[in-house]
Amino acid sequence: MFLIDSHCHIDKFHYDGITNYNLKNLIFNAESNNVKLLLTVCTKLNHFHELVSINKSYNNILISCGVHPLFIDNNYNYHRLLDLSLNNDVVAIGETGLDFFYEKNLIKKNIQKKVFIDHILIAKKLNKPIIIHTRNSFQDTINILKTYNRLSGVFHCFNEDVKCASLALDIGFYISFSGILTFKNAKTIRETLKYIPLNKLLLETDSPYLTPEPYRGTYNQPAYLKNIIECVSIIKNISLKKLSDILLNNFLQLFKINI
Repeated sequence: MFLIDSHCHIDKFHYDGITNYNLKNLIFNAESNNVKLLLTVCTKLNHFHELVSINKSYNNILISCGVHPLFIDNNYNYHRLLDLSLNNDVVAIGETGLDFFYEKNLIKKNIQKKVFIDHILIAKKLNKPIIIHTRNSFQDTINILKTYNRLSGVFHCFNEDVKCASLALDIGFYISFSGILTFKNAKTIRETLKYIPLNKLLLETDSPYLTPEPYRGTYNQPAYLKNIIECVSIIKNISLKKLSDILLNNFLQLFKINI
């Protein structure tokens, strides 16, 4: 099988001070579990050059460029985001979007929306897909996306119901599921997964976060994608080999990658 972790944060193992991990071991563990390609997703522009360095060191690690809605600060600048996104190794813009789980202030919500639109405009300008983060803000997120034509992308770590999934599919977006699928209380998300057509499906670890069963309580890593795809193959009643082939094709099509 050829598995792809469509969304992880390799740099976080360094910046978050996670001990007992090193990049070579993470990659080795991933490859030992057939996870042969990783998209490590940018959340802070100050960390972008770290991602570029990782990308240069490993030919199976792809990178994006973007600012997570919770990490927008006074140093944010549209032109800097655009300049960094012009890097030839950047395959996607994001992650970006809206996160109102903690944010209740209207002014700061509007700042998130403004920065989100900046990312959309850059994605359109550069003809690159956009990686969407949305929490407690799905309707606002979809309303903004619907105003732009010829935009492609993925809702990462999807945690919504079938109705929301339908709206995302209506605008042509892919939907990516994480290890949350394996949680005992994830019944709603598993029902949503059943609704998603295979040709619009991606899988991710979002590591080092959202560790799947049976590893909960430890830091997540790309190798654990194997546990997520095994869960999906059971829910979708499809063989692992066929599912992995479909997911590979979906990823290459969305991110315009040739292997």
